[in-house]
Amino acid sequence: MKPVSMGKNPSAHPSGTSDEALTSEKVWLMFHETDKKINKLENLLTSPWEKLVESLLEGDLITILKQRGVDVTGTLRRRSVHRGKISFEFDIIAITANEIIIVEVKTTLRPVDIRDFLKKLKMAKIWMPEYSNKKILGAVAFLTEDSGTSALAERKGLFVIRAPKDSASIINRDDFVPDCW
Repeated sequence: MKPVSMGKNPSAHPSGTSDEALTSEKVWLMFHETDKKINKLENLLTSPWEKLVESLLEGDLITILKQRGVDVTGTLRRRSVHRGKISFEFDIIAITANEIIIVEVKTTLRPVDIRDFLKKLKMAKIWMPEYSNKKILGAVAFLTEDSGTSALAERKGLFVIRAPKDSASIINRDDFVPDCW
C-alpha cells in the first residue's frame, strides 16, 4: 500500500508519536474507531430521550390500540432478553389474550431502525418462549422520522405511532391490517 502523505513530514503520525507511515488501511481503522466512539456518544444522548418517549407513550398505548380494535390487558416496559450471547431489550410490550404487540421506540425513526426491528420480531418467539403460543405484532413509535420511514414501516406490516409531547396516535391507514410474526 502506498503511504498517505500527512503534510511536511509524510512519515509522521498525526498524533506525533510515531514515524510510521500511514497506509490507507491504518487511516480506515482510525476512521472506524472514531465512528464507533461517535455511535456510543449518540446512544448516550438519545437513550434518555427514548426513555422519555416510552414513558409518554405507555400511558396512551392501551387507549390507542383499543381504538384500533386491539384489546390490550396490560403492558411491560424494558423487557430484557438474555439468551446465550444475545442480549437486548424490547422497549414496550402490550399484551392481549391471543397476541403481544412489541413496540420499538425511537426519537428519530430511520429506515435502518425498521430493518433491525423486523429482524428482532422474527426471533421474538424464540427469545421469549413464554409467548410462543401468541401472535406477535409489531409497532414503531417516534417523535420525528426520516422522510418516508413511517410509510416504509406500514408497508412492512407495523403499527406506526407518532408520539408528540401531548398525546400519541396511530397514523396507519384506517384499513391497515398488521402482519404477524
